[in-house]
Amino acid sequence: MSALDNIRVVLVGTLYTGNVGSACRAMANMGIRHLRLAAPNLQNSWDEGERLAVHATDILSSREEFATFEEAVADCVAVVGTTAREGLYRQHVKAPRDCAPDILALAETGPVALVFGREDKGLLNEEIAQCTHLIRIPVSEGYTSINLAQAVLVTCYEFFTATGEYKPPHEKAPPAPQAQKMQLMKNWAEMLIEIGFMKPEQTEHFMQGFHRVFSRGVFTRDDAALLLGVARQAIWAKKSAAGN
Repeated sequence: MSALDNIRVVLVGTLYTGNVGSACRAMANMGIRHLRLAAPNLQNSWDEGERLAVHATDILSSREEFATFEEAVADCVAVVGTTAREGLYRQHVKAPRDCAPDILALAETGPVALVFGREDKGLLNEEIAQCTHLIRIPVSEGYTSINLAQAVLVTCYEFFTATGEYKPPHEKAPPAPQAQKMQLMKNWAEMLIEIGFMKPEQTEHFMQGFHRVFSRGVFTRDDAALLLGVARQAIWAKKSAAGN
């Protein structure tokens, strides 16, 4: 079982079902499936929430609702509060990335709550006081408020990546051996002479440029110009042959 199975996203005093639905979608993206609403104060119908949940309506429909914050986190071995505000009791905050490994280790032992506050005023001081950990998403000082569902997405992303479960795609073919690369350069030089891009006596000069491009990619204007020149010359050679 993944540690993510023990993560509980807890939304406190949520106002809008659209944010709940969008949070469900974010959770599904990151492999987190358990949603709890603590003392929800919803101002609209669930139609918007269901629409914005898209393919995560199963998370939405299986949500748990609690009358109080205390009840929502009562069974959790760690309560991780999110806060954007400064204050005396919020000075020990960490970025999600910095504390995700330790919190995931706790999730191996029991449920862990990732707690997100109200859209308009976040978590109250008395709720912050009940959190065992505090996290803050790093943002520009010019605008620190983050949309609720976006905060859920960023936080869950950090926890998901910390598990190491994501395996990025990799090149299926093995690296080319040097002999194959040298054969490529030889054939490439013959082709360039054949289409009239360069003369035999220019081979050493031009092939230095192609060695650089093939070894590190097209990084500079000169690299791009070199390959564009080959393309234009090849097109010209084809048209000339067709004209004959």
